[in-house]
Amino acid sequence: MKRILNSLAISTVLLATQHTLPPANPIAPAPAQAQTADELYYTFYNQRIPLTQRTDQIAVVFTPTADSNTRDFNTSTEPGFVQLQQDLLGYPDPSTTRSRTPAATPEPLAVSVQPLGSRYAVIQLPADADAALQAAVQERLQQSYIESTLPVLSRANGDDTIVLPNEILLSFEPDTPQSQVTLTLNRYGLEVVRPLRFSHDRYLVKSRNGDGLEVLAIANQLNGVADIQAATPNFVQTIAYDSTPSSTTPPPDGGPALNDLLAALPNVNNTTYPSDLWPLLWHLDSTAQRGQIQTRTDIQAPEAWAISRQGAGVTVAVIDSLIQWDHPDLQGNLAAIAPDDPNRLPGEVHGWDFTSDTVVCVDQAGTDCVVGDPDTRISADELEVLKPHLHNTFTLSAAEFAETYESLVQQIRQRASPLSEREVLQSARRYIQNQIAAEFHGTWSAGVVAARPAEAMGAVGVAPQAQILPVRVFGLGGEITSASLVEAIGYAAERNVDVINLSLGGLLPDRALTDQIFAVQDAHPDLVIVASAGNDSLDGVAFPAAIPGVVSVGATTLEGRRSPYSTFGAGLDVVAPGGETSFTANQGILTTGGTGLQAFWSGLATPDSRWGVAIDPLGDYVQVQGTSFAAPAVSGVLALMKGEDPQRRLSRDELISLLAQSANHDGLLVSQADANQYRLQAAIGFGTAGDFPFLRPTGIFPIADPISAEAYFFGRGLVNARAAVEAVQAQ
Repeated sequence: MKRILNSLAISTVLLATQHTLPPANPIAPAPAQAQTADELYYTFYNQRIPLTQRTDQIAVVFTPTADSNTRDFNTSTEPGFVQLQQDLLGYPDPSTTRSRTPAATPEPLAVSVQPLGSRYAVIQLPADADAALQAAVQERLQQSYIESTLPVLSRANGDDTIVLPNEILLSFEPDTPQSQVTLTLNRYGLEVVRPLRFSHDRYLVKSRNGDGLEVLAIANQLNGVADIQAATPNFVQTIAYDSTPSSTTPPPDGGPALNDLLAALPNVNNTTYPSDLWPLLWHLDSTAQRGQIQTRTDIQAPEAWAISRQGAGVTVAVIDSLIQWDHPDLQGNLAAIAPDDPNRLPGEVHGWDFTSDTVVCVDQAGTDCVVGDPDTRISADELEVLKPHLHNTFTLSAAEFAETYESLVQQIRQRASPLSEREVLQSARRYIQNQIAAEFHGTWSAGVVAARPAEAMGAVGVAPQAQILPVRVFGLGGEITSASLVEAIGYAAERNVDVINLSLGGLLPDRALTDQIFAVQDAHPDLVIVASAGNDSLDGVAFPAAIPGVVSVGATTLEGRRSPYSTFGAGLDVVAPGGETSFTANQGILTTGGTGLQAFWSGLATPDSRWGVAIDPLGDYVQVQGTSFAAPAVSGVLALMKGEDPQRRLSRDELISLLAQSANHDGLLVSQADANQYRLQAAIGFGTAGDFPFLRPTGIFPIADPISAEAYFFGRGLVNARAAVEAVQAQ
């Protein structure tokens, strides 16, 4: 079904399916004034967002190859990232399936490498890298599988990784004549890579006359051109699950065996969905861990199920990373696209993967082709990137592990000097395990929304009868682009989903994405978009949760406090359990994991204890923390609410209002640290109009003064599924 086409054919196919552009007129391109490295910025609604260039990182672009998204785990070709590891780090290591002759294995360089999807990788240089090391890296990058290198940026005063390709998202004003579009493209030396699908008058373009840092200047210049609505660099951003080992104390061990842990907790599950894991599902019912006397700090899901259709007839799009939709607890709740659906993409059944550069066609003749992948699960190439490192954490001796992961081990030594050498290596192994498990962040989010236990020991979602539409926008390493997210949101809306869950707080403010969300909200007045508030513990929710009309969700702990990482204050709507695993994994959110795939474990004995975030030997279930899991809890509550409104009579605004009105601050506690911060903030004010937009940490939107400490840290309060369902039924 799949067929890879050359770049000319791709452009021809995609343009034919969208707008047909007239031939370009021969007008000389307008020059863009280059930005210098000390004044880098891009614009967001006429506001400058400052950036800095990183000198300690190099981004690599791999040469496009044949189909890299096959699910045949026995016939995968060698991914570019694996080759890069071999050339820079001297791999293969003891667990790789391929080998090189000793003469062909280079001496390892003192760098580390991180995959970014299937097309990019980032090389991390040590802070004290000298000219000799930099020259050695550049020499080894002269390989046929490497297409080029790209600048790496970060936010001002930040340390994030933002790759700058020669790509711009260019939006024209509605009804702009195609002749004018073509004239503008030619005037500024732009080529259409492809029109963005599920969006109007928006293109992914590249410059014929500049690359590198000049892309920023070109995009900024375009924002002042008539008929152009917005121009935003198509940044390649990274948002990974935060398990960076920064604590000065050893990481918590795996804890007691699962059976021993469950035996120590009362089994109070008398609900519709019995599960042996129920005592650990405290975000649904905290009674097992808090007892019958203490105030509950959960969302009261069982009480909502008892009086509702449990989300039946509702579809939630989970826009996230790898979603292993064949997990036993998810596969019964999958939305399916009918074969005769006129809008069906080639091969589409259960959602779409927008991270893939594969061109998928209906037939070998190359008809009806689109970019992407109809499967959101892990591919053979991705498995080959991750599997050796997971195996290494179990099989390498202390000396072998310290040598293989020298850069990571040294980083932990510097950050956590009181740790013993054994504890340092333990932290490093745990870090790698968690990073690999976190590639399935989308599987985690989907389980919180709508898991339904297939066996006695299974996960339970907030809306067990709702359906999930898997949509992938994250590649490996947390790679995400503006183009993929814009298309994914438009795709979900076109599939007529009821709720969109965005567990991806922390993106750069993005005009193209904001415009797309506004357009989707206008076209679908009953569609609700939910986003995580962010894990930066700042006043002012992150992007895209800050976009008007999006429900922003913060996180709380088992004790009812603000999770210490959870963003608060300006723009925060409600909170839901997000967990806290710094000292014990058992206060995290239990959900479905993705590493249970047998191909992950071939050649390795099944672990005999808990590892990383996993609670079972293969990682079919995990306990995690983050506003990323508070958001899908709220998406699940909205699915319960929509299930009681089968005629879809309630608008988005009405549903959000009922959700907020039914939330409350009962059982929530403001810590003394937060109380002191509130006291200081109240004295100096809660934000001014000049802070708009997104200039943190002083806040994004002004908040009316006075505001209570509870509202400052928890918004309208902890969502209550039972009360929210009753509020809809009362309508």
